[in-house]
Amino acid sequence: MKRAVYTEFGKPEIVLTTEESARPEPGPGEVLVRMVLSPVHNHDLMTIAGQYGHKPALPAVPGTEAVGVVEVLGEGVENLQVGQRVAGGAQSSWAEYYLADARRVVPVPDSVDDATACQLVSMPLSAKMLLDTLGVEAGQWIALNAANGAVGKLVAQYGTASGIKVLGLVRRAEAVQEMAALGFDTVVATEGEAWQEKARAITGGVPIVRGVESLGGKGAAQLLSILSDGAELISFGAMTARPLEISAGDLLFRGITVKGFWGANPPVKPERIGQLLGELVADAAQGKLKMAIEASYPIDAIAEAVAASGVPGRKGKIAIHG
Repeated sequence: MKRAVYTEFGKPEIVLTTEESARPEPGPGEVLVRMVLSPVHNHDLMTIAGQYGHKPALPAVPGTEAVGVVEVLGEGVENLQVGQRVAGGAQSSWAEYYLADARRVVPVPDSVDDATACQLVSMPLSAKMLLDTLGVEAGQWIALNAANGAVGKLVAQYGTASGIKVLGLVRRAEAVQEMAALGFDTVVATEGEAWQEKARAITGGVPIVRGVESLGGKGAAQLLSILSDGAELISFGAMTARPLEISAGDLLFRGITVKGFWGANPPVKPERIGQLLGELVADAAQGKLKMAIEASYPIDAIAEAVAASGVPGRKGKIAIHG
């Protein structure tokens, strides 16, 4: 089978190659899945670069989520069947076949398209878990940057549905119109002058009590400039791969609290995670949750795929197809 692989950490489009390999065999509690579509997530690229929260042993095959078809059941697996279409967390999914923990994948109905199914767990589940842990009541305001990204859109969708008011920050003025077309009209572009005044006009000057920061670098300072005193800044991602820019004054004199959120180790009980996953499958089956793929690439074109993932202005994820 074909698979993507890297033997050293570094820039993904440089260190990734494609090779032929034997099909893996599932162990107890695992399933072998034929990959249909696997998204390129930011955390995948950070892992390849050696900048994520854990470093795999090398050589390594990247990819952490996919939709595919069950080919072989490992010992003790009773919740899945051969031929069943499943989505969820995976081991080394940028390959024609991958292994998955049977407890971490879910069957997906035929009504859920592959583009949505391959992204069903990582980003939507992170968004739901994040909202679960913010400690925000209906009617209160939160703000987030990278609002036109997958998690930004999902936080806006699910936050608004629960009564939380969401202010989104984007970097390009064009993205404001793109978000408005999706029904999210409380969005401000940070390019240009006086964008903070536009933000205050949207909220009516009501305190913004939480900020979800996904950019790194100046993104933190931009969010802090509109958060209320005593607010909490949650570091959720680092798309720019730059350290957070936070002034001592914000911490000392404004009582700002900063903490991180990592979806791989969330402060959420397992039973609650199962409940949230059930909600996501139901939403996708009913058409309430749709996630786009901008383009998909074969495994042979892995370098092109990861390079395309870094191009700004995408309307969906880049994916690898089997």
